[in-house]
Amino acid sequence: MSCRAGRLSCVEDRLAAAMRFAVGLAEGARGVTSPNPPVGCVVLDAAGERVGEGATRPPGGPHAEVVALAEAGARARGGTAVVTLEPCAHYGRTPPCTDALIAAGIARVVYAVADPNPVASGGARTLEGAGVSTRGGLLADEVAKGPLRAWLHAVRHGRPHVTWKYAATLDGRVAAVDGTSRWISSAVSRAEVHELRGRVDAIVVGTGTIKVDDPALTARGSGGTPGARQPLRVVVGHTDLPDTARVLDDSAETLLARTHDPAEVLAALHARGVVDVLLEGGPTLAGAFTGAGLVDRVLLYLAPALLGAGPVALGASGVSTITEAHRLAVEEVTMSGPDVRVSAVPVRD
Repeated sequence: MSCRAGRLSCVEDRLAAAMRFAVGLAEGARGVTSPNPPVGCVVLDAAGERVGEGATRPPGGPHAEVVALAEAGARARGGTAVVTLEPCAHYGRTPPCTDALIAAGIARVVYAVADPNPVASGGARTLEGAGVSTRGGLLADEVAKGPLRAWLHAVRHGRPHVTWKYAATLDGRVAAVDGTSRWISSAVSRAEVHELRGRVDAIVVGTGTIKVDDPALTARGSGGTPGARQPLRVVVGHTDLPDTARVLDDSAETLLARTHDPAEVLAALHARGVVDVLLEGGPTLAGAFTGAGLVDRVLLYLAPALLGAGPVALGASGVSTITEAHRLAVEEVTMSGPDVRVSAVPVRD
């Protein structure tokens, strides 16, 4: 990377570029590391050139720092490790990443987000004690909204992060009067959703969705081929499912949650190490999760179509007057083929 600006500005540009590269590495690992965080790491040599990169491997495998250091080898000595999360300082399934960084002769560690896990935190302090310079907070907001979003939420709140995803027409309908809903969104949007499914830990729907739509709830690639990784399929409710329901096939694991309480569902998933949940249920289930304050992000695919009648996305959620409305802050609005994709998060006190 060349830089014609002042030296300090050039260094900052290199670090920011390395951090964004590390975020991309972490995104590639999302979905395979739970309950561990998907972390990315880039090692720069003493001259500021990228010599190593890595992302956290599945549980029991090396963390991002160890993978990047192995690629960098001797070139890591005197260099900088740029990592999305503060390096861990405890013995878990693997030794502390701080030990690996110190042993490799890393001179400086730059991380985005401090580790909120009291068991693993303190890495920066350990590194400083060994003479390694540390700096936290680089692109922290950007990183926290990326691959680490769900894991950070799970650690801080003791339950999985929930993204409610749905597709609707411009007049807010999720199906026609006769119940048909295939396809409201475009092929581009559906492909995005399948990619998202392959990166979450679990998909949650209600028994009503299974009876009406009989979805497989699997992640599929182009041509309908099954993805390499499938999320846990979770069906909420007391109604028995027909033996022929596709969600009961052997293409992925299915959990039948015999309850109507969203908190019970999330507690059971948390106990299984689930971090990232995609809520795809119908209006009743969406209303229950929203009313309980258990939707952490709304992902809407708004299709340029009008139906005029038919069910809407959200059922009863405890709102009886406009002052009780569930207010959201829009994070991002982008195009997805002909659809508009909106990402928003609840405004909470």
